[in-house]
Amino acid sequence: MTLSEKGPLAPVPVLSAALEPISRAIQHWPGITAAAHWDLYRVGEQVDGADFYVGDEELGHLHLNGEAHLATSPALGAALVASGLARPLRFGGAAYRGWTEFSVRTSADAAHVTWLFELNYQRICGRPEAELLAEVAQHQPA
Repeated sequence: MTLSEKGPLAPVPVLSAALEPISRAIQHWPGITAAAHWDLYRVGEQVDGADFYVGDEELGHLHLNGEAHLATSPALGAALVASGLARPLRFGGAAYRGWTEFSVRTSADAAHVTWLFELNYQRICGRPEAELLAEVAQHQPA
């Protein structure tokens, strides 16, 4: 979903100890817009995490339950899944083709998810996808 489609903008909530370092890191990257992530069925009423955008394009979001959802391209998402570095997103159908997810439970998970967000950020900012795929191929699962 693009930033212009997301609904009312609200501040990012305070997240759990495992998620807050990820949120803070992402918010320091140039061009990031961070906002509350709304519960899909209660937009404007119930916050369910934090959204991150580069311009109007969604980078991904963190859910209060520890799930990280990343708006990866189909090629990057497939490489991450094939390497065991993320799972395919379980929700959304064709509109979310290529998206990936990862559960954050530990500080090691948080570091991994920050890396996943950074890869996707670099993709959106124009780093060649071939370079990103090479980095994924060399990365060892946590």
